[in-house]
Amino acid sequence: MCGRFTQAYTWQEVRDFFDLIGSAQNLEPRYNIAPTQQIDVVYTPDDTRLLASMRWGLIPPWWKKTAKETPSTFNARAETVAEKPFFRSAFKRQRCIIPASGFYEWFSAGKGQPKQPHYISAKDGSPLSFAGLWSRWRDIETDEEVLSATIIVTNANETLRPIHDRMPVILEPDSFKAWLSGKAGTELLAPAADKKLTSWPVSTRVNKTGSADDASLIVAVN
Repeated sequence: MCGRFTQAYTWQEVRDFFDLIGSAQNLEPRYNIAPTQQIDVVYTPDDTRLLASMRWGLIPPWWKKTAKETPSTFNARAETVAEKPFFRSAFKRQRCIIPASGFYEWFSAGKGQPKQPHYISAKDGSPLSFAGLWSRWRDIETDEEVLSATIIVTNANETLRPIHDRMPVILEPDSFKAWLSGKAGTELLAPAADKKLTSWPVSTRVNKTGSADDASLIVAVN
């Protein structure tokens, strides 16, 4: 799974990496993003790549209850994303990419042992490109339009398997067009190459939400 991640990049960096259009945005670095918070999402509502803010946790258009009553939809499993009722329509028609600087996973040494968080990022420092889905929903309480998204997860590669058994699907730039257009299918939802990522242990302070602007959260600890 992917339950926490970071988005710490400039508008120029993310614009150039994803070939975005639109006016420049003032993007604040965030180092501890949690489910239901707003996240940056690359999507193509009119065949052009835009960056929008969306709720992390997909709400399908047919949902008749409140946002708080939505089940945990911040991750979608690659093995079932094309069939699950919450995701199958978006998988066919509304793909997206979630830019990330890195993400966190927790290693457990055994039952009863404290979990050690690790930070994972690209070895070359480039942005990561999580495969995702997005949705447009009308809030039954406020009648406001809500854009939301989910991150697709798959089996961990050999690099991350000692830490956790799942990881986000990370797309390569040459797959962006096929993914966003819907021409590609589940064949893209595979683990990242083993040499792409690096990881290190970080402070357990990341366990608490509310510290998204604390850059020291990604500093390695012994």
